[in-house]
Amino acid sequence: MSQASRGSGPSIVIRGGRVVDASGERRADVAVVEGRVAAVEADLDVPSGARVLDAGGCVVAPGFVDLHAHLRQPGREEAETVESGSRCAALGGFTAVVAMPNTTPAIDSASVVREVIELGRTALCEVHPSGAITVDRAGERLAPMGEMADLGVRIFTDDGTGVQDDGLMRRAMEYAVGLPYDVVLAQHCENDRLCAGGHMHEGEWSSRLGIAGQPAEAEEAMVARDIALARLTGARIHMQHMSTAGSVALIAAARAEGLAISAEATPHHLLLTHAECASFDPTFKVNPPLRTDADVEAVRRGVLDGTLDVIATDHAPHPPEAKDEPFDLAPPGMLGLEFALGVALSVLDLPLPELVRRLSTRPAEIAGLTDSQGGPVEPGRPANLCVFDPTATWTVEPGMTASRSRNIPYVGRTLSGRVRHTLRAGEPVVLDGTPQR
Repeated sequence: MSQASRGSGPSIVIRGGRVVDASGERRADVAVVEGRVAAVEADLDVPSGARVLDAGGCVVAPGFVDLHAHLRQPGREEAETVESGSRCAALGGFTAVVAMPNTTPAIDSASVVREVIELGRTALCEVHPSGAITVDRAGERLAPMGEMADLGVRIFTDDGTGVQDDGLMRRAMEYAVGLPYDVVLAQHCENDRLCAGGHMHEGEWSSRLGIAGQPAEAEEAMVARDIALARLTGARIHMQHMSTAGSVALIAAARAEGLAISAEATPHHLLLTHAECASFDPTFKVNPPLRTDADVEAVRRGVLDGTLDVIATDHAPHPPEAKDEPFDLAPPGMLGLEFALGVALSVLDLPLPELVRRLSTRPAEIAGLTDSQGGPVEPGRPANLCVFDPTATWTVEPGMTASRSRNIPYVGRTLSGRVRHTLRAGEPVVLDGTPQR
């Protein structure tokens, strides 16, 4: 047997698991010293005083990275805070999240970026604020992206609303290209005029239920526009929460052309369809809306073949009283951080290294976080790690969340795969499925 470290003994040894990262998988124990991986070897000796974490039957992977989480703070703390959202993240195996800017006030200035960074210092995962593309996300004038980029912001988005003005979006792309940083413009792809007044997907079920719908073309029109603008400007763009077969086809063609485009799929768009709205339960109201079976199948294929690079949660908490409103008055959004792994393992036939790539490695690359996130699991790397049992099954129950909100769309469903431990910079923030703070 090999010693875990030639210096001081490891503070933690993760024993009996399969180490899986984007490069492959192997049987190995993992030793952690002072927040970093110290050794990855089979049958490591455990020095006296080291803490042993059981990973029997489990995968040891780089922690997951979510490109799309609504943590609501500042301003909407009744729904979520950075602390409570980070607890959800850690329970889901995420060691980093990108916080969306639709807060109150919006994350559209250096001062609000600093506030969110400060709130994240004591969180259970890394919290990286995104910045708004336009002031107050109003779509009228560009926000000071350069000042926010100076503070480390690398993703800019008006998420919750797409930038409607074609000329303004072109200027945003040109400005981003001119920054001395590698930044990404992420787009919430919805044409406001095409989806105005709609509350679910426009199709068979909206007609049956008498609920005004949003056509798939509302998303696809903006996807096509931004692809054209990316071709014109050379900007890096990221398409958020893709939900239609047409969008997947447009992105596949753009990537074949060599454009710098990435895209994400959410757990709910991989599993749920517009038929869920037949219950009139506002839990199933989301933007973009749940689509058809054919769209769900196309989104799954997009993830499987890499057209859609990442799985991102679009974790969108709302307090119970808001989701108790009638369907047409309730706000859109669903919880996702604690359920993403379970949904992905339940519906996607991906080899584990590829699943880790979609949940960890590729989102870390897009967000510019590869120094600390995304693996590989090897000596010297920060110990941001997730240990999960891919064979565990569990049934989602009401209230089964660390969120301040309760809008879970998976209640009653049995999912496969569950997180056992999560380490942030070597600190076990989740042990045996229980948050440690």
